[in-house]
Amino acid sequence: MKKNLPLSNKVRIIGGHWRSRQVQVVDQQGLRPTTDRVRETLFNWINPYLNGSRCLDLFAGSGVLGFEAASRGAKFVQLVEHNQKVYVNLQNNLQTLQPGPVNCQIEITRAEALYWLASHQILDFDIIFLDPPFDDVNLLQNSLKTIGNYQFQTKTPIIYVESTTKIENEVILENLNNWQIERQLVAGAVKASLLKVKI
Repeated sequence: MKKNLPLSNKVRIIGGHWRSRQVQVVDQQGLRPTTDRVRETLFNWINPYLNGSRCLDLFAGSGVLGFEAASRGAKFVQLVEHNQKVYVNLQNNLQTLQPGPVNCQIEITRAEALYWLASHQILDFDIIFLDPPFDDVNLLQNSLKTIGNYQFQTKTPIIYVESTTKIENEVILENLNNWQIERQLVAGAVKASLLKVKI
């Protein structure tokens, strides 16, 4: 995953309803869409849980994680993005992708991630995508701590964490009681971790 985006400034959706469709990526510092390789691995991991799921893409950026989830069978996808320019681009991408999957609702909200989390009493999501700015360890920790304080509506919630390899697994799990890292991929400077509640 490179900090400098390719000149095309587009990423493609890999599978499902929008397979091979592309979404535009704005040139914004710190915005690094999840690479095809990492995304393909991630969605292979979570494929058994996607159909009919409710998904939260908390630091939406390009929106490609949320759009991929919608494309592959999620019934509701919430994208949260704070940056105004990136938020407008998300809306434009969703409009360009229409028509979307018949049985999926996608909602895009402009808000700071931690504020958005704090404004909800429950998190009614099956899958949470957590890919904050790459080197902001504090933001990642605070997000995980906040999420860890919620009681989930679903019995088998999943959190996907994308971070720098500099962040140790103990840091990821520090504020998540009864959670464990079930799957993990290291690709270059990127660590992709799939977290589940201990059974």
